[in-house]
Amino acid sequence: MVHAEIARVARPRPSCLLGRGTLENFGELISDNGIGLVVVDGVLSPVQQRNLERRWQAKVIDRTGLILEIFGARAHTHEGRLQVELAALSYQRSRLVRSWTHLERQRGGYGFLGGPGESQLEIDRRLIGERIARLKRELDGVRRTRALHREARRRVPYPVVALVGYTNAGKSTLFNRLTQSSVAAGDMLFATLDPTMRRLVLPSGRAAILSDTVGFISDLPTHLVAAFRATLEEVTEADMIVHVRDAHHPDSEAQRGDVLNVLADLGLDGVVEGRLIEVMNKIDLLEPAARASLGNQQLRNLQSVALSAITGEGCERLLAMVDRRLESEIRAVRLDIPLTDGKTLAWIYRRGEVLGRRDDNEVAHLSVRLSEVDIARLRHQQRLH
Repeated sequence: MVHAEIARVARPRPSCLLGRGTLENFGELISDNGIGLVVVDGVLSPVQQRNLERRWQAKVIDRTGLILEIFGARAHTHEGRLQVELAALSYQRSRLVRSWTHLERQRGGYGFLGGPGESQLEIDRRLIGERIARLKRELDGVRRTRALHREARRRVPYPVVALVGYTNAGKSTLFNRLTQSSVAAGDMLFATLDPTMRRLVLPSGRAAILSDTVGFISDLPTHLVAAFRATLEEVTEADMIVHVRDAHHPDSEAQRGDVLNVLADLGLDGVVEGRLIEVMNKIDLLEPAARASLGNQQLRNLQSVALSAITGEGCERLLAMVDRRLESEIRAVRLDIPLTDGKTLAWIYRRGEVLGRRDDNEVAHLSVRLSEVDIARLRHQQRLH
């Protein structure tokens, strides 16, 4: 990076966003340093982007364009590429007004009296629209596949714990630490675009599924959230949400608000408080005074834990907290299970605490303490009364 500067914009100009003096100052800076790419941390209209490029004789991209560039570099799976392409095409379609150089290129109509036909701009719009429709159909297939996978997980005795948080908060590093995995993790934005799931063993011996998800960011454009909704649905179906925060970041509190806003957009604002644990990560980077202050806060907050995913400090406390939260959702129910259904009976004995049992000729009548997660799975199989 050659230069970074905050430009105050008292009144955004529709044509160029910035005032004349600011435009000239940046123009000289760009020319003197031979800068070929300018990133504006904000939203530019297509006209503003085109005018800035003409004025500065350099490529100009806005915040959304930069995020899309990063997404494109990070996507590795088929699903990730589909989501990135859908977001990119939705963004590009709104910017076809920039294609001034070929607006007059037209394709001839059919027959002797056919008109000039479609302009190149119209052709581009139509082709992009057709591609977007195909991508949405493919992602609908991905969504249906994910729904089938979730349905299958409901039939096995594993609650799902989802890691969420601001991008680069350390979710993937914590995921690797807790599950002894080696998924890609790095000090970079959006290192994870594709959800990853691994088995997690809790201190009580209970097993769970830990899910690593895409990182959030402030002012995430609507069509980017829409494109990644298939991935974020894993969060909506989780039994517990672990919000990973970067305790060392100066804007940690603002990042927290951004993450909660995205969760609200997903429709989780009403239930997130009841099943969310907050993790203050990267305490190894804090000064002693800051660590002591954070430790005092943790003593007052039973829904939060401070840790370092790099060193492992505090990770055992997190696992114990997850274990306790899952255990606290246990209640007693009555079950009638056919004696011929040995598989379900074995599952109940393995997952729950059998308080009493009475058998008749065909049915085992059980009184069992089970977690809400397991109760829901049995209810799905119509075993509950």
